[in-house]
Amino acid sequence: MTAPATETQTVRTTQALSAVRPQVPVDRLVTDLVPPRHFAAARFATYRANPAHPSQGRALARLTEIAQQITAPRRGLFARKQPAPAVYLDGGFGVGKTHLLTSLAHAVGEALGPDKAAYGTFVEYTNLVGALGFLPTVEALSAKKLVCIDEFELDDAGDTTLMSRLMRELADRGVALAATSNTLPGALGEGRFAAQDFQREIKALSDRFETLRVDGEDYRHRDVVTDPEPLTVEEVTAAAARPGATLDAFDDLLEHLATVHPSRYGALLDGVSVVALTGVHPVTAQAVALRLVVLVDRLYDRDVPVLLAGAGDTRGLFTDEMLAGGYRKKYFRALSRLGALAEEGRKLV
Repeated sequence: MTAPATETQTVRTTQALSAVRPQVPVDRLVTDLVPPRHFAAARFATYRANPAHPSQGRALARLTEIAQQITAPRRGLFARKQPAPAVYLDGGFGVGKTHLLTSLAHAVGEALGPDKAAYGTFVEYTNLVGALGFLPTVEALSAKKLVCIDEFELDDAGDTTLMSRLMRELADRGVALAATSNTLPGALGEGRFAAQDFQREIKALSDRFETLRVDGEDYRHRDVVTDPEPLTVEEVTAAAARPGATLDAFDDLLEHLATVHPSRYGALLDGVSVVALTGVHPVTAQAVALRLVVLVDRLYDRDVPVLLAGAGDTRGLFTDEMLAGGYRKKYFRALSRLGALAEEGRKLV
């Protein structure tokens, strides 16, 4: 006879994410701001700069210097206080910007303690402000020596203004800042979020940020699977009968996401090893699609494979209007990540 399940185990034996209502202490929202599992081993020493693109080596060398500057002990009682460094990594998909950014966070965390470096995506920080409020967020992050912002986005004027104000407050309090942005696949020219866009949108901080260009091979030229064929319901259901797997109807999960604050989507995945979905279909409502994007990001951060059963493949998950609209970077990133996770899921069938 098996032992009685604990409360947490009871949630997981339902094998449904839509049955989980994560209760997250406020302090965890901040302590969860760490480099994702996907980049747990990323260090400066493991970054392989391509000699064909010298900017990669220059960025690596400069970030190593910045890490030393942040972690160096102050000398002398009256040592002149230097402004905290602020750096922006500008480049396309697949050139190692996130590897470099996580390496910087790891270097500071290992030297000063893991609680001295915060790492999160643009969306995670805006969600944090939404959950805690602006001033409590400033106070919490002011205790850090470094705040890293991956995938800085310009698709929402309000969020951009919010993040600019947050960074200004942190810089004024001596917190070092580092940021990256992502590029649309196939859009290295027109429409690309590059250094000039970043500088323009953070007007009050633009003179503090140092821009490091990271060139390299574009995402388009890499063998990345983004369009895996869907599985059958029977295949997905059978593969989900494993420890830590969850099984949901797609519509049930989408409905549930509307009831959970996006800042808690990470906690929603606690203890989950595989996410299985049936009835996957195109998403036509923008609010629903954006919540799904956040969930995909958290799945990718945690390297959680997905099993997808439904009509069509991931290419049709978002409408043509969404893929051409203001949030297109989010949707292309989600499709790429979901495709990779789905390919990992297929290996479990």
